[in-house]
Amino acid sequence: MNKRLLFVLSAALLGGTTMAQKQPMTTDDGLNMTSLGNAIISPDGKSVIYGKSELNWEKNKRETTYHYVSSIGGESYQYLGEDGGSDLSYSPDGKYIALKRKADDHQQLFLLPTAGGEAIQLTKHENSVGKYVWSKDSKKLYFVSSVPRNKEAQKLYKAGNDALFVDEGPNGQTEGAWEHLWVFDLNSKKAKKLTKNEQLIGDFDVAPDGKRIVYTGRQENRRNQRNLSEIYLLQLSGDTATVQLTNNKAPEGDLSWAPDGKSFAYTAADDKEWELRNDKIWVMDPNTKQSRMVSGKFEGNISNYYWAPDARSILFTGLQRTNTNLYRLHVAKGDVKNLSNRTGTWRILGITPDRNKAVLSFSDYKTPTDLYVSGLDKFNPTKLTNLNPRISDSLQLATAEVVQWKSKDGLEVEGLLYLPTDYQKGKQHPFLLHIHGGPAGVFTNSFNPAYHVWANLGYVQLAPNVRGSSGYTDALLRGNMGDIGGGDYEDLMSGVDKLVAEGMVDKEKMAVRGWSYGGILGGTTITKTTRFKAASLGAMVSDWASEYGIGFNHDVRLWYIQGTPWENPEGYRQKSVLTHAKNIQTPTLILHGLSDVTDTEAQSMMLFTALKDMGKTVRYIQFPREPHGFREPRHQRIRDIEEIKWIQKHTLGIDWQAPERKEDAKKKPEEKAQASAK
Repeated sequence: MNKRLLFVLSAALLGGTTMAQKQPMTTDDGLNMTSLGNAIISPDGKSVIYGKSELNWEKNKRETTYHYVSSIGGESYQYLGEDGGSDLSYSPDGKYIALKRKADDHQQLFLLPTAGGEAIQLTKHENSVGKYVWSKDSKKLYFVSSVPRNKEAQKLYKAGNDALFVDEGPNGQTEGAWEHLWVFDLNSKKAKKLTKNEQLIGDFDVAPDGKRIVYTGRQENRRNQRNLSEIYLLQLSGDTATVQLTNNKAPEGDLSWAPDGKSFAYTAADDKEWELRNDKIWVMDPNTKQSRMVSGKFEGNISNYYWAPDARSILFTGLQRTNTNLYRLHVAKGDVKNLSNRTGTWRILGITPDRNKAVLSFSDYKTPTDLYVSGLDKFNPTKLTNLNPRISDSLQLATAEVVQWKSKDGLEVEGLLYLPTDYQKGKQHPFLLHIHGGPAGVFTNSFNPAYHVWANLGYVQLAPNVRGSSGYTDALLRGNMGDIGGGDYEDLMSGVDKLVAEGMVDKEKMAVRGWSYGGILGGTTITKTTRFKAASLGAMVSDWASEYGIGFNHDVRLWYIQGTPWENPEGYRQKSVLTHAKNIQTPTLILHGLSDVTDTEAQSMMLFTALKDMGKTVRYIQFPREPHGFREPRHQRIRDIEEIKWIQKHTLGIDWQAPERKEDAKKKPEEKAQASAK
């Protein structure tokens, strides 16, 4: 045997050994991942500063640090010290970075020279600084801040005078405060209040010449009336005056002046009503108050948009179906060009003032998120980070593809199909149906560790983008208006039927899971069919009438059920899971955070109590302090592990136990006992 052939055989054997040594991905692998935060690119395009979030298991939280890297790649180093910061922003001239830090219990503005040195505190505001923007000449910082109580009112408040007058003044269902726009002058080191009226300010932008500001504001704070916010123009030269530019029932946001200062752009679904449509880009002339939609030719979700320097085009991140790319919109013609045209999820995080170079994030179903830089005339991204090398190097991952099928009424539906790591064609595998949140959520071609965990447990998984999903056409988005739990349920079942018919899944070993709307539609699903052996319902609503007013339910009133409980009582009753709870035969796990104000916790308690009273197989786990999206890593771990245990037990008859965390495994027995006692 010659040496070359021996080398090839050895390499092949080593390669096979490496593949064989890859480990199944676990819940802890997902928790331990480093997450990419915000990123800013220097005005000259030569460097990038980015945040990365890492798990601190002992402190039960994630911690963010900021790092500096050249835009051509290379080693990165930590940019901010222990004091940290947030909301970093380069001055237009590139000499400084502004950031926010906590000082005296409030978020204040600090200034850091890019040439080196320590950050110095700029503002000593009575309340925290919110959103801020630089002036184009780098001499001023404009910001939003809420109105503090005077000393006497604060004294009374601390003494217990804290009764909440709901929906009065700046209060909503929780305590609120009016807000103002301010400007901080870097030369005089003084802040000046710019607005006079009592308002809640949503978004704002400063004109290139610094003489005008456009902002969105509200004079009330009712929870489900965000559409009553309007756009205002604040004149800063001469006698300051405020002019209302819109007067409608549509919520506007994402304001951005054109570089020539003649117009500004904003996003809204409609210019009259609160419509169920994908947001569009509009351009308004503030002198005439005339606006026009400029992005009508683009079907999908628009985010992170930027004017080109000549004001003739707009660059934006756009989601179409399951992929997200960079697009250029011709403002006058409305034509749209896909600049990146790749599969996966590309997002603009920051862009140079000349709009020639952008810092971006990318991920797809098998690739964790990392940071890239690319020119925009020719998309050729350079990778700057490798935040999670262990994922691709050491762990077994699922394979995925986009699949399509016809629903019961002929509607074409698509979704992501994840295949287990031990998938064999012709073999029937256990099956898990995922249902996304929303209803206007969407499953995208991006990395989610949970799918790989389930794949390593042997499940074929389907993540369908049913009618009501965003990222497709407005018609699909509006597809479940007045029909929540109807056509969307048929979309789910027709997708499941397709996989069963193709022999991919074992119809006797199927489970369903979902969170928020996913939990709601999951609950509806198990009232209509007994084909699933296990269900996991997170942060769900079981009774629409009792949720009215206390939950975030404008969309239910306007679109999905339509009307109020007194106008349409039968609609609210028939579309509630609780009404049909007697039909549920599926063993059901219910999960909810006690601080959830999107879908209130009592909704899960009502369904749990009903199922318990009927003697059904059900378990309910409450999570203290958690809002709609869980924040604490230990709660996230319990949630995910208990969900796996439930589905494994009732779908496969397996008493599954999670692998021990490495951090816990290293502890001595007495340390484990002490930790357990705590």
